[in-house]
Amino acid sequence: MSQSIFEQGLPQTPANHVALSPLTFIERTASVYPDYPAVVYGEIRRDWGTTWERCRRLASALSKRGVKPGQAVAAMLPNVPAMFEAHFGVPLAGCVLNTLNIRLDAEAIAYMLEHGEARAILVDPEFSDVIQEAVAKLEDKPLIIDVADEQFLAEGRSIGEVEYEALLAEGDPAHPYRLPEDEWQAISLNYTSGTTGKPKGVVYHHRGAYLNAVSNILVWAMPHHPTYLWTLPMFHCNGWCFPWTIAAAAGTSVCLRKVEPKRVMDLIADEGVTHFSGAPIVLNGLVNLPDDQKRDFDHPVKVTTAGAAPPASVIAGVENLGIDVTHVYGLTEVYGPVTSCAWRAAWDELPMEERAKLKSRQGVRYHMLEALCVADPNTLEPVPKDGETIGEILMRGNNVMKGYLKNAAATEQALEGGWYHTGDLAVWHADGYIEIKDRSKDIIISGGENISTIEVEDAIYSHPAVEEAAVVAKPDEKWGETPCAFVKLKVGYGEVTEADIIAHCRERLAHFKAPRTVIFTELPKTSTGKIQKFVLREEARKQ
Repeated sequence: MSQSIFEQGLPQTPANHVALSPLTFIERTASVYPDYPAVVYGEIRRDWGTTWERCRRLASALSKRGVKPGQAVAAMLPNVPAMFEAHFGVPLAGCVLNTLNIRLDAEAIAYMLEHGEARAILVDPEFSDVIQEAVAKLEDKPLIIDVADEQFLAEGRSIGEVEYEALLAEGDPAHPYRLPEDEWQAISLNYTSGTTGKPKGVVYHHRGAYLNAVSNILVWAMPHHPTYLWTLPMFHCNGWCFPWTIAAAAGTSVCLRKVEPKRVMDLIADEGVTHFSGAPIVLNGLVNLPDDQKRDFDHPVKVTTAGAAPPASVIAGVENLGIDVTHVYGLTEVYGPVTSCAWRAAWDELPMEERAKLKSRQGVRYHMLEALCVADPNTLEPVPKDGETIGEILMRGNNVMKGYLKNAAATEQALEGGWYHTGDLAVWHADGYIEIKDRSKDIIISGGENISTIEVEDAIYSHPAVEEAAVVAKPDEKWGETPCAFVKLKVGYGEVTEADIIAHCRERLAHFKAPRTVIFTELPKTSTGKIQKFVLREEARKQ
């Protein structure tokens, strides 16, 4: 077959074909807006020019210390400025950033450091003990870099060969700005939670990080120069790619060491925060603040929430505070959120509770996700758009991971049939919006009937005394499984019994869906605010 005239004499060259990389964003912003604010953290106020210099120093210093392109650099840090800088300095050195979950124990951390072959690690003083214990388990030990922080008030120990600021002083602020030779090159490594075996190392590439960072701007209609509050951990899916998004938008990152509802409210008001993200538990904390801790603000504030389907009552409560909620959905394997409950103007006329219920759907695909469907996971046949038939959410596009590090079998299984298989069960509505009903492992099958734990949790959350709730399957001799609810009550509401919660649910659900057991307790959570249902399932089995 002869070549098309549009392919003849028109080759790719450095003039017309450049690798996509989020490094582009900080280089451009630092050159256009060098004097604009980039990072705020307590008394620290740095502009984009200074921040870019520090990132280049980090890249240079890592290279001088013998860390080579293609090797991993880990970070065990809360949302402090060094964590933001690592998202640019590490890939600028040609290295792969491995942000570690700060709640993990030494054994899990040691596994990740060894599996990812980390050559260096940035360590906050709060985690010096766990990192020292983890590194002691390794034969090939990484360079340890202490990252001091005046806002860490407890006593922290130095365990590293060099402190972060001293390391930057070793580096060259004019370190060459180079894009990767290939946009498929790895930019970061993120480990899944590993609740069912060893954690899997999800590998991101420069192209996907670039595209998802732009998608964040588009889906949120984010204006130039936003002020973004870091309530979302930067270790979680690289902060949903928002370090790179904020660089692209020439915004300000307001760093936050620890998420406390009152502190979040104060920063929104005092720093003029326009955007933040987090799990529903973060929103719930704001809703349940005492009235004397709530603040008035006269500027628009937007939040994206994901990690679990937010109860309609929580969405309504946050919007009553004057914060506009966008519900998004994604997974570690797709760079964070890749679907959004895209809003339609006609819904503005609906009552608040009905609007909140619509907002709790996972919605439609981001601009940069090529395809999204709900289908039979075996035949790949899409389910009817009837809002009732349950299938698995499948995805395809440039913002799907490269794969799992050193795990070809798991990669092949996850990407089988040309789709990424999420493991999330959902229905497809007539308007094309998807709505998750459960994780495949969380669905309750009682007497042959499927029960969505999310549906039951929504009913429980609508009780005015409930602050938090989670529902799991409890083994039952007759029915196979029945719903078991774990509930945290609001302080000072008054007495609420198991029978009260069950009766409340039966008024709103088919009786077989209502919980048979209600346990009042604190709910175990991950560092990103997700309730640890695997812990609750074990507890339910003992009841």
